[in-house]
Amino acid sequence: MRTLLAVGLLVAALGAGTASADTFAVVPDAPSTFAVVPDTFAVSSTLPSAETPNQAGTLLLPPAVFDSPFLPMSELSYEQLHSLWLRAGAAYGIPWQVLAAINKIESNFGRNMGPSSAGAVGWMQFMPDTWLRWGTDASGDGIADPWNADDAVHSAARYLAAAGGRADISRAIFAYNHAQWYVDDVLQLAAVFGGSGGGGADAVFSLDRMAIALEDAQQQVAALSEQLDAAESHETELTARADALAREAANLEQLISDRIPKEAEAFQADQERAAASSEVERLRAELEQAQLTLEDARTGAHSASFTPAAAGILRMPTRADGYVFPVGGGAGLVSVGHHHHDYPAADIAAPAGAPVFALADAAVMALTEDGRCGTGLVLRSLDGLEWVYCHLSFRDPGVRPGALVTAGQWVGLVGSTGHATGPHLHLGLRPSRYPQEMPWFQEFAGLAFTWQDDSLEPTVRTTSIFSLVPSGDADQQSEDVVEFTLDRG
Repeated sequence: MRTLLAVGLLVAALGAGTASADTFAVVPDAPSTFAVVPDTFAVSSTLPSAETPNQAGTLLLPPAVFDSPFLPMSELSYEQLHSLWLRAGAAYGIPWQVLAAINKIESNFGRNMGPSSAGAVGWMQFMPDTWLRWGTDASGDGIADPWNADDAVHSAARYLAAAGGRADISRAIFAYNHAQWYVDDVLQLAAVFGGSGGGGADAVFSLDRMAIALEDAQQQVAALSEQLDAAESHETELTARADALAREAANLEQLISDRIPKEAEAFQADQERAAASSEVERLRAELEQAQLTLEDARTGAHSASFTPAAAGILRMPTRADGYVFPVGGGAGLVSVGHHHHDYPAADIAAPAGAPVFALADAAVMALTEDGRCGTGLVLRSLDGLEWVYCHLSFRDPGVRPGALVTAGQWVGLVGSTGHATGPHLHLGLRPSRYPQEMPWFQEFAGLAFTWQDDSLEPTVRTTSIFSLVPSGDADQQSEDVVEFTLDRG
């Protein structure tokens, strides 16, 4: 799959060796360098070992911990996060760059902490059963809380170490999420964090700030565009009402006693129309300014998306098999059902304001503005297929009938205009068929989107991570305790 030379170098540096006596230690003055040392790794006495999971009933949890945070959530600066990754990585012998990458991918540095649709929660998106076995009180408050950054990041490091991460980090990441695309994404992003000269973290943080600015600009344009549409509709209604009342008031055949109240109504209606027109002009000016801000943000993001990992941070187009997935945001935010509700099409659910791209080199055949499709467009790709985009909150003004667009070109923002129950891109195809059934679309599963009807249980890996071993004392065996050792096989 998508593999960079930098990723290969990172994997080699993180160690693919199998010598059980070797472990990995962070070299303090060079965060991106890892050295093999023969000493046996020892965890601080204040932290639980990675060799044995928590015994049942021993973990003290906050109330309703897997539903919502019990305490107010705290925000951490980039510097605080960097320090935390370093400490947790050093505590369990796990590369801090991998912890940083997982933190970014799983919760966007604590901005999206769930609960997810699968039930994962917190800074590192732990499933409840996994947290009960590997959750850690690293903050020292006596409670193991996945919503607490210290506890969550140290627990992730502990889990990765238990899964063999000191010797084979790729295998440990697979244990964290049983998908090869996930392993590739984590290692690619970890490679960016481990950039030359130790400046990788600063580079990622700069990209993250750029991504936040881009996302804010997209959401602002999407919101203002839909507000403007509503304001223009309201203005049209008030104008029609004011004109009708004015005609009634001007009817000279009416008695003066009847005309006076009609004139008053007409005057009031005209005042309301004028206020609505003023609101339209205000929103139009704000939208124009927001579009300029978005254009600046998009230009900066496009020039910075020099690697797949950077493009992922910036939510730039995802490419596979000659196509571009039409909605940006990644598998954590974008989802698709295998079937449409009443005819062949794909409803691609995504947050309002998510970017929409041309899925291939194509010509713009038509634009739509109606009550069913809402704001949309029709593209004809080079293979003669026609693709219908519906429900955009905003369409790039440069997209006009007859214009040519290239694969990955930004054409608008996800919205819910027209007949839509929530923000999504309705992707139709002529001749009619399900886009989801096309091989190129399926290539993006797990990369650019998740299937809405996938099983919540992860695929079980055939290669074992843990092996059950008999207890040393049969009298001490309990159904509540499972003893295991790492399987190097």
